[in-house]
Amino acid sequence: MNKLKSQDTDKLISQLKHASSPIDAISAITAISDSKTIEAGAIATLIQALSHHHPSVRNTATEALVKLAPATVEPLIAAFRTSSDQGLQAYIIQALAQIGVPTTLDLLSEVLGTAVANHCQGNVRRIAARGLGRIGSTAKDPEIIRHAVEKLSWALVTPEDWGLRYAAAVSLQEIATPEACAFLQVAQNQEPDKVVLSRITLALEQVKGTGDWGLGIGD
Repeated sequence: MNKLKSQDTDKLISQLKHASSPIDAISAITAISDSKTIEAGAIATLIQALSHHHPSVRNTATEALVKLAPATVEPLIAAFRTSSDQGLQAYIIQALAQIGVPTTLDLLSEVLGTAVANHCQGNVRRIAARGLGRIGSTAKDPEIIRHAVEKLSWALVTPEDWGLRYAAAVSLQEIATPEACAFLQVAQNQEPDKVVLSRITLALEQVKGTGDWGLGIGD
């Protein structure tokens, strides 16, 4: 494992904070990521980079925070709670959704149910839905899986946002429990949007192909 000494990590942190160009910032972020450091200062600086003006820097920082998980999970959650910057919050949720560990379940569920005031918030909810799909498909705890399915089933049939319903369908397909399949069947009978309906139908067909079709699902 290529862990840097503390002074080397401090040097990379300084390089990132004082980077004069996006290329320099990306280089510093990559070096921090490759070092596999879990130092609080390095993680905090990577989170700050999620607010960088250049999208490539923000994307690289997101990838680094995902790579350094699970050490980054709690700092990311704390940063989300203390920030009012919707752009920063969006990148935090993107990172947490990709990490997809059970400790992110409560925050992703909360974001999923947030009232949408603008397009950015709507997109964040869709990302949160995909994060719940990752958690529900990899968790071993039945209660965690049940919670994820419950939240996604609400997202599948309730919101005005067709994109969120679409994301929920993909995530329920990924989880593929009998309960998830049952909710997909219910939604198939009432979904008004042709694009979402097509995705729900595909989800059911894909689950059928896994051999789990029909277990515990009413006709």
